[in-house]
Amino acid sequence: MLEDIIYGRNPIFEAMESGREINKILISETSKDRTVQKIIDLAKNKNLLIQYVDKKQLDKLCEGENHQGVIAYVAPFKYYEVDEILAMASEKGETPLLVICDEITDPHNLGSIIRTANATGVHGVIIPKRRSAAVNQTVVKTSSGAAEYVPVAKVTNIVQTMERLKEAGVWIVGTDMGEQTYYEANLEGPLAVVVGNEGKGISRLVREKCDFLVSLPMLGQVSSLNASVACSIVLYEVVRQRNQRR
Repeated sequence: MLEDIIYGRNPIFEAMESGREINKILISETSKDRTVQKIIDLAKNKNLLIQYVDKKQLDKLCEGENHQGVIAYVAPFKYYEVDEILAMASEKGETPLLVICDEITDPHNLGSIIRTANATGVHGVIIPKRRSAAVNQTVVKTSSGAAEYVPVAKVTNIVQTMERLKEAGVWIVGTDMGEQTYYEANLEGPLAVVVGNEGKGISRLVREKCDFLVSLPMLGQVSSLNASVACSIVLYEVVRQRNQRR
């Protein structure tokens, strides 16, 4: 049976709450934390298998990462189709809002983007199949469990996906050096926000396919922001503009 592991109290609790298939939970024999007890109680209510093990076994499974005394064996992460994500937004009667990650390779960045996506009502995140971080245990942990609630689509070709989104009436905005700042742009309609690679930014073909670009004012000595931070700023501007319209 194919399965993944996730670790950390919050990610595992949210995985159980969201209904993700969990095959087994390993808990450190020495863990006395209240949150771990909540996990144990919920696992018992769901009739999940719990095993109490030595902390060293958890350390080995997580290769030194901070597991907070709990690991879960889960079914592989479920990816969605882009059309499914658009359909979900339509079923909710909401204006589509998506994030397109153009070769985000750091799983911590991808996890942070997914966490903000959940907080700002994003309907889905799109990542490429190649040259990108996949949704693994690091992404789930960094997202604080938000990866269990935000649909993620893994696509073969980002540019073709952008064309498909445009056909569906979605405007594409790139976070790059644009003629206007993010707060000057109209971000109220159906929208997909493109976030570029940590080092290179948005690739040329993807940039050319964007309907418009927005920049973030940089008043200090550094010339760029972390990809997840830039994404967060633009997404909250979308939230502000949409709430202002109501």
